[in-house]
Amino acid sequence: MVRRVERIGLIGIGKHGLRYARHLRADFPDLQLAAIARRDAQQLAAAARETGATPYVDWREMIATGGLDAVVAVVPPTLHLDIVRAATAARMPLLLEKPAAPSLADGHAMRTALAAAPTPVMVAQTLRYNAVVRAMLAALPRIGAVRSLTFTQRFEPSPLDWLDQPERSGGGMILHTGVHAFDLARLLSGSEPTRVTCQMQSIFTRRTEDNFVATLVLGDAVALATVTCCRAAGGRNGHVEVAGERGTLIGDHVLGNASLVVGSSVEALPLGASLPTVREVVRDFVTAVRAEAPMPISLDEGLRAIAIVDACYAAARSGQAASVSAL
Repeated sequence: MVRRVERIGLIGIGKHGLRYARHLRADFPDLQLAAIARRDAQQLAAAARETGATPYVDWREMIATGGLDAVVAVVPPTLHLDIVRAATAARMPLLLEKPAAPSLADGHAMRTALAAAPTPVMVAQTLRYNAVVRAMLAALPRIGAVRSLTFTQRFEPSPLDWLDQPERSGGGMILHTGVHAFDLARLLSGSEPTRVTCQMQSIFTRRTEDNFVATLVLGDAVALATVTCCRAAGGRNGHVEVAGERGTLIGDHVLGNASLVVGSSVEALPLGASLPTVREVVRDFVTAVRAEAPMPISLDEGLRAIAIVDACYAAARSGQAASVSAL
């Protein structure tokens, strides 16, 4: 039996939400973007004219009365707990843009709601769908046991004012950008981080951090990872390095290259087609919901990255190493 998934509701129709809207309309002839929700009535009306979807100022009303088959939420993570509670109460499948939660405390409350009313919830860790990341994942068997990982991301200051409003954003760069690297550290190493150190700075922001460096101890000290992200740079990069006992994988998910290094020999890795990551996330979500299969990236997967976020904040504020909490 195939579950019906046709009418989609979208909560959040800002810059990133519009990406979801455009993919839903252009790339999925079997789906209908039926409803959109945004608090700003003027911007909502403009988005409704562009998309043809029924507008709702209140996303709760959209879930309750919109006749939807699934919901996509592309909003600040401080809203996620309420959305998860409403979606699970309505037994409505939910695709939740990363970060999964602003804190593990919210994450535990989400898991409680999900346990009371089991509902498909997927976290859109979109970087997993990047062509460079996929090429590196495919090449992992060639490098043997992973011992060291490095993640570096740099880009310009963000024009989004809400990112520097912790009551809305839930945090700064550790939460919003670091969560990608923390997720990949788990994925590429096959181990869970157990302890972290972290330093953070505010360069252009005032109330949240836009520059940080963290170190992660993986598993029973089987590997170490370094994560450094800065939103105060004049150039962009997304360096990923995974060192194993038989070789090292080096790539950049922003610049679009990946190589295998063995000794001093460098072999370029073939990259598959550079597919739109948002489109592929939506495709995987809908496919899994229709088949009533496990979510490709479960809520718990997303929350394991949030546990690392929490530990980084604790370490940065205390100046000491902090343990990563288990779910």
